[in-house]
This record gives sequence, C-alpha cells and structure tokens, in this order.
Amino acid sequence: MSNVLVFIEQRDGKVRKSSLEALTLGRNLSAKTGGALAAVVAGSGISGLAAELAGYGAAKVFVADKPELQLFSCEGYTAALDAAATAFKPSIVLASATVMGRDVAPRFAARRGVSVLSDVMTLDVAAGRLTGERPVYSGKARVLVTAAPSAEIQVATPRPNVFPASKADVAAAGEVVPLDLGTLRIRAKVVKVEAAQAGEIDVAEADKIVTGGRGIKGPESWSVLRALCHELGAALGASRAAVDAGWIGHEHQVGQTGKVVSPSLYIACGVSGAIQHLAGMGSSKVIVAINKDPEAPIFKVATYGIVGDLFQIVPAMTEAAKKLKA
Repeated sequence: MSNVLVFIEQRDGKVRKSSLEALTLGRNLSAKTGGALAAVVAGSGISGLAAELAGYGAAKVFVADKPELQLFSCEGYTAALDAAATAFKPSIVLASATVMGRDVAPRFAARRGVSVLSDVMTLDVAAGRLTGERPVYSGKARVLVTAAPSAEIQVATPRPNVFPASKADVAAAGEVVPLDLGTLRIRAKVVKVEAAQAGEIDVAEADKIVTGGRGIKGPESWSVLRALCHELGAALGASRAAVDAGWIGHEHQVGQTGKVVSPSLYIACGVSGAIQHLAGMGSSKVIVAINKDPEAPIFKVATYGIVGDLFQIVPAMTEAAKKLKA
C-alpha cells in the first residue's frame, strides 16, 4: 500500500493544468497500490480549491493558507509540502516538472535525504518501487530510472503535457486539512510579478505552440506568428537566438535553457533546430517545421517540413485556420 501526495501549483487562485495531470497520475498510482491520495497546496485565500482537487480524486487536501505565501516562496512552499508529508506519511510524492515543481521537489527531497526521478515521461510502480523513463543526451535517448530501495519516500516530477488529466469517476472527499507552519523563516522573497500580455498562454502548459527563431528577422515580425497563435489557440514560443537578440522575453523561450514542452502540435518558424532547442521540444507529438534552408536540423525531427519563406507560408496557414474555424 502506497499513499501518494501531490504538490499542487496554483497561480492567482487557479490550479495549474500540469498539477491536475500530476494529480491524475497520482490517482492511478494510488489505485494500483491500494493507497490513499492527497494533495497539498500553498498560497493565500486558496481553501476553496479543495473541491476541484476532490474531483480529481484527492481524499485529503492539505492547505497552507498564509498571507506571506501569496506569491511563490521556495522555502515557504517546501515547508508546506514537508508538513503535509509528515502528517500524511506518503510513500510517493509527485510535483509537476514546471519551474516551480523543479524548485520545490528537490528541496523537499534534500530535507528527507532521498533522490528525485526528475522530468519523467513514463512512471509506474512495481514491488513498491517507482520506475520511469526520462530523456537524456538532449532528448536523443531515454534512460530507465528507479527509486532507491532504501528510500522511505519516493519523489518524482512528471513532465507536463505527457500524462493526461482526467477527473475521477466519483469525486473523493476532499477533506480540507489546514497546515500549521508556525513562523516561517523566509530569506528570499518575491516582491513583484510582471504578468505576460493579457490572453497569452504559457508555453509550459500549452497544447499547441507556434515558435519563432532567428528567421523572423526582428521583433517587429512577431505579429505574423501571433496571428496564427490567435487562430489556433496556441502559445507563442521563441528560440534562444530570438530571446538573446532581445526580440522577446525569456518567458517565451523553449529549449534546454528555457522551458521544456510536450504539446500535441509544435510549429517551428525560422528555427534552425540547434540541439539545445530540440532538447526542449523534441517530445512534441506533431512537429511542423518551416525554414528556407532544406538542410536545417529541425527537419530531422519534424513530422511535416515546409521549405520556404515563413512570411508567405505562415499568413497562408493563418487564413486556412480562419476558414476552418468559419
């Protein structure tokens, strides 16, 4: 029997899709082992999230509701996860492999003296041990990873958009359990959050992404890609070259030094396909590459390749998308 505890990421009082994916995965693992499923969420004014989490199978929802946790605090959120683990005594702890999850999970694991199965794309449990696969060598291969037999708590961070989220057939109790964290000693504080443009989708959670690279030629050309994003309901991504040139903010960067994504559709416009970029999007289900250079490395991983001028092809795709919607 393995109890499963899932760290839930919320922003502005809304549960992130990647956390619902992790909660669904946790529900499947707990059902397989005959254990219980719980969730832990930190923030301010977030007790009302328990009902939504119960719909995904959480029997208990540990809530750390404090004003000083309104904005992300790696120390505060880790303390909440640690307190919930002490109360619930899970064998398995999951946190989505987002920027926040990759911060909190290893800090928690270090407190408990265990390792983390990070960025896994498959995850199962056999004989009480977590086993999964994660990409290595910039996505060119996968390695099988298994939790240490001596670990009392096994920690894993599943990659977003790989494990589908689904509600439970019957909602669980969702019992709210307040966490008493005492006086938090937070040394580093987030003092300001600069939000992206209204209506923009975070590439880390997007199901469709349109990415621009050096081939868009300058910051004034993003409107061409944004128009396609609007019609497809896609997020706007960027290669490192475009970000380093100052054409767009780092929050859009896809790649090894940006955000790792796994959308159902990835459209690369003017992206050459450097190995660091491929490491961040190579697990996309369908990849469409548009580039003037027929020898561009991006074509080696593309499902569909279009050799041509993106400034002619992308507007044509946008018009086609409009007609399909109509």
